[in-house]
Amino acid sequence: MSKFLVISALGQDQPGIVDELSRVILDCQCNIVDSRMSVLGGEFAVILLVSAPDDESLATLKARLPQLEDSIGLTIIARETTARDTSPDRVPYDISAVAIDHPGIVHQIARFFSSQGINIESLSTDRYAAAHTGAPMFAMHMQISVPADIKIAELRGRFLEFCDNLNIDASLTTG
Repeated sequence: MSKFLVISALGQDQPGIVDELSRVILDCQCNIVDSRMSVLGGEFAVILLVSAPDDESLATLKARLPQLEDSIGLTIIARETTARDTSPDRVPYDISAVAIDHPGIVHQIARFFSSQGINIESLSTDRYAAAHTGAPMFAMHMQISVPADIKIAELRGRFLEFCDNLNIDASLTTG
């Protein structure tokens, strides 16, 4: 049975970071199962879910992380985890939202879903200039996990009304 490790790392962006991280993981007989990587400002941020075939491989990888941290100038945090529970009583949905950028959009939408008992599985945002006006625009994409007993038509209606009141153009579609 596989062992799992979540690794997050942050450091100044430079060529070769992904190469070094993936090489060490492979050298320890481990595998990258899932990942998110991005350059944010001048910093490179990564979060990885790594599987190990056994305790020895996992321990070897954990032992190598401090020297990797020093060699490529990253701050690395690692935490053991379990395989993800893919419970059939939750249904995936995608959310997209666009609005003129202003503080609090992520918080307002996150609060809406948390008040409904809905888990946010992933979230990404971007800021860009509107095509003709140059106005600062905000775009968000998230995946949520909706309990199967929630009536999706009612949820969609409440969510779209909520967004209309905040002048956010949004959609809720099946994942």
